[in-house]
Amino acid sequence: MAKNWYPIIDETLCAQCGKCVDLCTKNRHFTYDAEQAPRPFVSRPENCVDHCHGCGNLCPHGAITYFGDDTGWTPPHRS
Repeated sequence: MAKNWYPIIDETLCAQCGKCVDLCTKNRHFTYDAEQAPRPFVSRPENCVDHCHGCGNLCPHGAITYFGDDTGWTPPHRS
């Protein structure tokens, strides 16, 4: 069965701070692209917990959004 919900990183907004990678390093949902280091990417979207939003809430640049059957997540307000 295909995964119907996962995070997506907008490369135009990503500042490559690594907070998303640090958050999910244990489960290895995110990793760095070796050819475009240190750009992070979602390496195992099938392992992401549906509707977790941890990475999107943590991203200081609003670079992470979600694809699929979402239930009302909105990016946190950035001041």
